[in-house]
Amino acid sequence: MFRELLRKNKALPKEECINLLEKETRGVLSVVGDEGYPYGMPMNHFYDSESGNIWFHCGKKGHRLDSIKKEPKVSFCVFEKGTKTEEDWAFSVRSVVVFGKIEIVDDPETIGEITAKLSRKFTSDEDYIKNEIEKFGKETLLLKLVPEHISGKTVKES
Repeated sequence: MFRELLRKNKALPKEECINLLEKETRGVLSVVGDEGYPYGMPMNHFYDSESGNIWFHCGKKGHRLDSIKKEPKVSFCVFEKGTKTEEDWAFSVRSVVVFGKIEIVDDPETIGEITAKLSRKFTSDEDYIKNEIEKFGKETLLLKLVPEHISGKTVKES
């Protein structure tokens, strides 16, 4: 059902894909938008290593949410800044693409738990995290991406 990489020698092992999903703080979530146009937006995410799901937070209305309610199939792409050697101008960049279905979660306890985990990717200030959840938790939904296919590759930009 999902396409294989054409250049298999560029493929990342599954463990590297998971590592990138855990390490990186943001990616691009793409949905089927209005009139069938793709709609991609940068999103912070939290990869849950226990379940293998990817979590996002969002508001209770908007283009993204309307699109997901119509069609829960999405793709999510994460990529790193890349690395290069001193003697080369070209970067080597690893990326991961995830295909799956989004579930909308509105349970306040889960929202608090997952939002805190997501926030810890950016700050260790527990008071700040607690205050933000108390202030905005009631206006927040979670999106749970249940992966159906994960693939990654390394590309040299030359």
